[in-house]
Amino acid sequence: MRRFHRARRTVAVVGALTVAALLAACSAEPGNTLTLPAQVEASLPAETQAQLQTAVEQAVAASGATGAVVGVWAPWSGSWQAGVGTSAPDAGEVTASTTFKAGAVTRAMTCDVLYGLAHDGVVALDDPVGDYVTGIAGAETTTLEQLCDSTSGLASYAPLIDSRMRATPERSWNPRELLAYGISRGVATTPGTTFADSDTSYVLLGLALERASGRSAAQLYDTYVFGPAGMTATALPATAADVGLNGLWSGDAEDGSVACAAPVDVTALSPTAGYTASGVISDLADLGRYAQALAVGARDYDTDKRFANPLPVSADGPSWFTADGGVYQAGSLVGQYGSILGYLTAAFADRNTGMTVVVVLNNSRPSADLVRSLAWELAAIGSKAPAAAGQTAPDAGLPWTAEEMAAQVAATAVCPLPEAPAG
Repeated sequence: MRRFHRARRTVAVVGALTVAALLAACSAEPGNTLTLPAQVEASLPAETQAQLQTAVEQAVAASGATGAVVGVWAPWSGSWQAGVGTSAPDAGEVTASTTFKAGAVTRAMTCDVLYGLAHDGVVALDDPVGDYVTGIAGAETTTLEQLCDSTSGLASYAPLIDSRMRATPERSWNPRELLAYGISRGVATTPGTTFADSDTSYVLLGLALERASGRSAAQLYDTYVFGPAGMTATALPATAADVGLNGLWSGDAEDGSVACAAPVDVTALSPTAGYTASGVISDLADLGRYAQALAVGARDYDTDKRFANPLPVSADGPSWFTADGGVYQAGSLVGQYGSILGYLTAAFADRNTGMTVVVVLNNSRPSADLVRSLAWELAAIGSKAPAAAGQTAPDAGLPWTAEEMAAQVAATAVCPLPEAPAG
């Protein structure tokens, strides 16, 4: 195989240093460290925390969720990690250490494996997927990189099995089944030309990387994702695993409205329904550390090439919202967001400053746009956090305001929002 040569990235960050335990995580392998931005070891100012808390509470209500897990790290100012609400109706309170399903963030991790294997000479980015997986139409002209970029043209399989997942969430799925559903919907665009988020692409990529390496997806994640980032609470399980934050789904009430007060518990959803597109479970500390490492290029296989040729997410979207390399780019933020049955998840970090936002809501009835808007609202608030003593706040800002994103959260609400306090 051809070897992919990494163009090493020099990251301009505030007081960069080698750390082994940023974001309260410890190394999964002895001596394993990452070079990450220096984090002020203090809480964000009370006023900033209050703004963040209000934003999350509004989104919890808007989504029909009972709880959320959320973290914001501003390296120059401090951090805030919290659990909001309860893990399910009439259940225990959520804490910052509550575990959850990471959902679409798995897509970025599958691309990490691709770039790691390319760095090690096992595959090349432009290898046809047909070199590793047979019986797939168009596999000889679709590359591994196109699967990672979600430019393969393959449609998503989730819409075709959504009702079955809700009816029997514990059902085990074979990756080939998922591929068959996605491929049955046809190819919408010419490979390599248009971005269209596709869970089918990431399942196919995961299967191809297993075949290319002779290792399971779980083993590849341990080697290229969890180990390097010291993610000790994160896994790609083969069967349903216990998580602290229950996953919920609100169906329709008799009058046709959303049954916000009576969500159905779908925590038992098998990770095989997402596989290498959405099967990972994690916690706040691990996912925060991961998002920051991804954004600042802290792993030995990271390369600027991965994010160098982004495409618009949609034809009518803002010019600053693009996608490439298995992640979305929003201004200077890099990350992933999405919906799986029971959860809305978003994780973004700033490529310049290392500011990081992770948030999970436990009801998947709304569009994933709700959690994306919430994450960007939290990022806007966090980006304005004042500098701690001896630190300097970054000058660059984001191309949106917290107020604009709060309005987008409200616009995507499926459940009534609480009235704002008078005055």
